[in-house]
Amino acid sequence: MSTDAANTPSVVERTRAVAADAPVVAVHFIDRTAAFVLGEEAVLLVSGASGEKRIAIHGGGILSSASDGVRVVTGGDDGKVMSVDAKGESSAIATDAKRRWIDRVAAGADGAVAWSAGKTAFAQIGKGEPRSVDLPSTVGGLAFAPKGVRLAISHYNGVTLWFPNAQASPEVLEWKGSHHEVTFSPNGQFLVTSMQEPSLHGWRVVDRKHMRMSGYSARVRSFGWTVGGKWLATSGSEQLVMWPFQSKDGPMGKQPRMYAAFAVRATAVACHPKQEIVAVGYADGTVLLVRIDDGAEVLGKHPGQGPVTALGWDVTGSLLAFGTEAGEAGIIDLG
Repeated sequence: MSTDAANTPSVVERTRAVAADAPVVAVHFIDRTAAFVLGEEAVLLVSGASGEKRIAIHGGGILSSASDGVRVVTGGDDGKVMSVDAKGESSAIATDAKRRWIDRVAAGADGAVAWSAGKTAFAQIGKGEPRSVDLPSTVGGLAFAPKGVRLAISHYNGVTLWFPNAQASPEVLEWKGSHHEVTFSPNGQFLVTSMQEPSLHGWRVVDRKHMRMSGYSARVRSFGWTVGGKWLATSGSEQLVMWPFQSKDGPMGKQPRMYAAFAVRATAVACHPKQEIVAVGYADGTVLLVRIDDGAEVLGKHPGQGPVTALGWDVTGSLLAFGTEAGEAGIIDLG
């Protein structure tokens, strides 16, 4: 920890332990219900003082998940795209005709859902029929634009921008290399991907201007936007790395800010929905809460048995859920 551990304020005592009993690959909130997505078969819903419900929705591993705040959408190695709501009611969105793995999923506004299998991406808008587009290589990531129905699909050598309801050909933003996770800035002006190598690549959407964000010790597997999109918080280094996006040029020609220097690598990040606070999970199981304006740190979880693999806030920012590769999980009540 970058400060003396003994003197770091702590909220560990506000944690409700959750018996995940399996690796946690993601966590999402539906109102005040935490949905822990487990590595195999099930989603664990936790709400209220004691309510826990384990919902088996896949016949194997869960490879991807996303949430629109109303439901959690998951993709599995059984070829199914599923959804589950806060009551635990699940339904099948799609089954791949060839039973291919559903590598990536995304959830957008008004019930829009996207998923990928191999080199094909699919999108279903509302109650319409799914549409598909073929890509030059396996899909690395999916993200809906914050407004409208535009889907970013990352792959080898760039990102394809696709309007599923339009007849026009998709646009391609090119940059050599393998692109994985992808995200739009909240204002829709920037698009950022994590690369196979330890770096990020970005584009200003209006003119395709490039921006390269490097200097990491490992591949960036987790990133998120602070409230208002001022900063992009990222994992992948032995500290929290924050890239500035306040200006029309984003991080072009600028250096990132570094917070919460640590002995081990940051593995997961999640930004508070209302304040400039970032939750950071580390490879030894530690969780820190970091305030951006002054770098103040609060301990959320002591080191544990495995790296932090999932972090998520509820919409009010009063609940923070975490999960680890070893199956440790909990919900911190900050209200």
